Amino acid sequence: MAHLATPPQPALAALNRAPAQLWLPRISLSQCIRAVVTRSTLGVGRDWPPAWCENHFPASPLCGLSWFIHGHTDLLHADGRPPQRLPPIYFSGPFTQPTRSRNTPEGQGLMLMLLPDAVQALTGLDPSQYVNRCVPAEDVLDDAWMAMARAVREAPDDATRVGLIEAFLEPRWQALRPGGGGTGRPHLQDWAQGLALRAAASGVGRSLRAAERRIKGWAGLPLRELRGMGRAEQAFFRALAAGDGPVPWAEVAADTGYADQSHLCRETRRVTGFAPGELRRRIAEEEGFWIYRVWG
Repeated sequence: MAHLATPPQPALAALNRAPAQLWLPRISLSQCIRAVVTRSTLGVGRDWPPAWCENHFPASPLCGLSWFIHGHTDLLHADGRPPQRLPPIYFSGPFTQPTRSRNTPEGQGLMLMLLPDAVQALTGLDPSQYVNRCVPAEDVLDDAWMAMARAVREAPDDATRVGLIEAFLEPRWQALRPGGGGTGRPHLQDWAQGLALRAAASGVGRSLRAAERRIKGWAGLPLRELRGMGRAEQAFFRALAAGDGPVPWAEVAADTGYADQSHLCRETRRVTGFAPGELRRRIAEEEGFWIYRVWG
């Protein structure tokens, strides 16, 4: 699995930044694993302002298996409920809303991001039962998965951890998808379109309603929601192409399938919690938006 380091961000130079890496799967697993993300605040987080110990994540159709090797994190609820302390190894379903969490100042973690239809095929779990939820991994995964998960947590370094994940998933995925490779990390929009085509061509009943049921059964979310998140991701990558210069938001909207710039702004708020311009500023200036930087 190849990895890409996050490039330096000049606006964050005043304080030490936490190293984070995006690991891309081998081609044979690209229709199963979207990415692995690793991050450590060991040795740097103790000097941060409290706000930098928070993490901001966008809504996402992906499922996750996450590990805390050092420290812990609390999921922060927007509705005022008390923070939820997450276990050292936990499973998460798709999220239809942006989320925040708060880490201990010094910590180390790893996130395995899986396409939800792959999770359903590999584990039998129904992603729709875990929408907007994080649960202890041992509550939902079998003994083989948990043996792998514990070995990953005890491994000496991130490269070894990623290797253990790939070695576990490769034979299982190939047994389900013989010869099923891919062409690299799929964009969410392309993946959603692939689901739609597969749903229309498979099973008994070719009606639109039957296809929608299949998609929701595989991915946990309706096709309209998946396409909306795919558009938001496309707009994010398109905005990155502007570099440090001004972003032509009207052009971004037109190029990524939005009705107009206002439509882009509304969906960006829904997926991330922020207007496009404010999100771009926060990504550049605030450590808590590290996932956007590493993803870009």
